Amino acid sequence: MIRALVRAFVALVFIAVVGAAGAALWYRQTIHSTALPETETEIVIPSGATGRDVARLLADRKVVSSAFAFEVLARIEGQRSNMKAGEFVFEPHRPMTDVLREVVTEGRAVAMWVTIPEGFTAREIASTLAAAGLGSSDGFDAIFLHTAPTVDGERAVNYEGFLFPETYLVPLAATPKQVATQMFDQFERELPPDAPKLARALGLTVPQVVTVASIVEREAKVDDERALMAGVYYNRLRLGMPLQVDATIEYTFAHHKDEITYADLARDSPYNTYERTGLPPTPIANPGRASLLAAFHPKASDYLYYVAMQNGRSAFSRTLAGHNANVAKYLK
Repeated sequence: MIRALVRAFVALVFIAVVGAAGAALWYRQTIHSTALPETETEIVIPSGATGRDVARLLADRKVVSSAFAFEVLARIEGQRSNMKAGEFVFEPHRPMTDVLREVVTEGRAVAMWVTIPEGFTAREIASTLAAAGLGSSDGFDAIFLHTAPTVDGERAVNYEGFLFPETYLVPLAATPKQVATQMFDQFERELPPDAPKLARALGLTVPQVVTVASIVEREAKVDDERALMAGVYYNRLRLGMPLQVDATIEYTFAHHKDEITYADLARDSPYNTYERTGLPPTPIANPGRASLLAAFHPKASDYLYYVAMQNGRSAFSRTLAGHNANVAKYLK
C-alpha cells in the first residue's frame, strides 16, 4: 500500500515537472518569440475594442502568433482592460511583451480616437483635443475661431458650427488646421445632398440654416421635437419676431450658468436674441446629424413659443397667452 502511494506521488511530481517544463517552453517560444511581425505593420484598433478584440486583430494581422497567448499575457500582466484604441505601427520581430506594452502605453501610436460630443462649441472642442494630448487649446482656438471656411460658396465667420461632432481617428502629428479640415470635411458629408436648394426654400443660406441647427442642438432634449422646434424659429423669423432663445445668450458666457438672469437678458450683444431680431452672427454650437436634418426639414406648424417641461420635453403654444399659461404651469 505504501509503495503504491509512493509510486503515485512520484508520478504526480513527474507530471508537474514535465508540465512546468512544457509551460516554460511554451512561454519562451510563444510569448518571447521575435518571429513576428515579419515586417513593419500598421494597425487601426477600433474605438471601443475589447481586450479580446485587440488580441484577435493582432493575431489576424500576424503581429502576434496567438490571440489566446496574447490574451493570457494581458491577464497575467493585469492589462486586459487597459489596451488603447488608435492607429499603431509595430516594428518587425518584437516579442509579445513589447507589443502589449506598446498597446497599453500608446508607445507606438501614430493616431488616436477622439470623440467630440454633439452640441460642443469650438472652444469646448479645442479643450477636448488638447486634453487628449493633440495640441494646445490656444492653437486649436486660433484656427477654429479665426479661420473662415467656405460653405456653399459663402464665406463663414469661422469654423463654429461646421466642426461635425463625431469619433475621429486623429493623427498625432496633425496640425490644428488639418484637424479642422478633417472635421469640416465630415460636416460637408453630413449635409443633405440638396442642402442649398432646401436653404433657399427657407429663404436662408446654408450657413444660416446651420445656425438654426445649432440652436436646435442646444435647446432640444428629445429627437422627435427637433424639427418642430426648428419650425418655431422659422415662424418667428418670418414674422420679424426676436427668437428669444436663452442658449444664444449663454454662448457669450465664459462659463456655464444654471440660470439666465434679467441682467443677462439686457446685455448688449449680437447673440442676445431677446434684444435683437434675426439670427445670431454665427452658430452657437456644432450640431449633430439629427439637428441638421431638423433645421433643413422643419416641421410645419403655427407654433411661436415653447417652454421646457420637467420631463425633458417641451410644451408648444401658438399665442403669448398660451405660452404664459405654460410657463406658469411648468416653471414653478
